[in-house]
Amino acid sequence: MVWLAVWVPSYARYWGWPNFLHLCDIAVVLTCLGFFFSNSLLLSTQAVSSLIADALWCIDAGWRWVAGRHLVGGTEYLWDASTPLWVRLLSLYHLALPIVLLLGLRRAGYHRGALFWQSAIALAVLLLSLPFGPQANLNFVYRDPVLHHTLGGASVHFGLTFLALAGVLYWPAHAILRRAFDAPEIVTVARERARR
Repeated sequence: MVWLAVWVPSYARYWGWPNFLHLCDIAVVLTCLGFFFSNSLLLSTQAVSSLIADALWCIDAGWRWVAGRHLVGGTEYLWDASTPLWVRLLSLYHLALPIVLLLGLRRAGYHRGALFWQSAIALAVLLLSLPFGPQANLNFVYRDPVLHHTLGGASVHFGLTFLALAGVLYWPAHAILRRAFDAPEIVTVARERARR
């Protein structure tokens, strides 16, 4: 919660409240709530959301740092000198969030409904991103991060964006997490047996 006390006002001041509609920023808030309430479903949905997405963020930021250009896109703001460096460095949570989530799942278990619920969250957030228009391009609902084009018409692009999230980022993460972690019920039973 201390993290939120620093991160939320800083992001709100420098990037504005609409910035919190980014799926990665929603992941931070929902992860904190998941830990606060010891909620396996919240932790699991955000692990599905963050595992591959944050890896791509790290690859793109690292590639830009080493090679001088973006590989995937989405981290351009890190090199925008009009925003103070300390605020941009707060985005390094992308490095820590997957690790924190994996540690949380080790304790709480991986909820098997996470893929469905995270896909539903993503669809709702994409719809909420539309009114902010092409200039904001929240969650890439108007232009993709690599080619910076609208793929097909607006509705086709929206559908492809959702399918890319659910099929390319979320489904593989779900498959990995499902194999790597026990379900919450199994974790609870194991914990109760250990207490006896």
